[in-house]
Amino acid sequence: MLLDTDVLLDVALDREPHADAAAEILDRLERGRESAFIAWHSVSNFYYLVAPSRGGPGARGFILDLIRFVAVAETDTSAVRYAAELPMRDFEDALQVAAARACGARHIVTRNVKDFDRSPIPALTPAEALHELFRA
Repeated sequence: MLLDTDVLLDVALDREPHADAAAEILDRLERGRESAFIAWHSVSNFYYLVAPSRGGPGARGFILDLIRFVAVAETDTSAVRYAAELPMRDFEDALQVAAARACGARHIVTRNVKDFDRSPIPALTPAEALHELFRA
């Protein structure tokens, strides 16, 4: 699975009512029940959105902790070309899809499922992912 930036932001900024399901996903990933990726550009987006409230060291610490158990999808020029050719309204979301494709993710976990309605990779909310991907 590929985690969209909003899932990370929900945890780091404790954004209710979304933080609990997002945190549960990260907890389960940390325990090694599934593998997950984030897009390269999510790292910078996350930092610049979180640093004002948690401080630079807090944002960097979250990132360093996260990449102990979540990998960064390896993308290149062809992934950007792929994203640019997708029929999606939001280019950042298209970049998420390209990153998911590059790492072989079968799902994108995001709070904004509707933004991925034209994605060739299905999107799930964190609550849906907990139910569908982390069944005991």
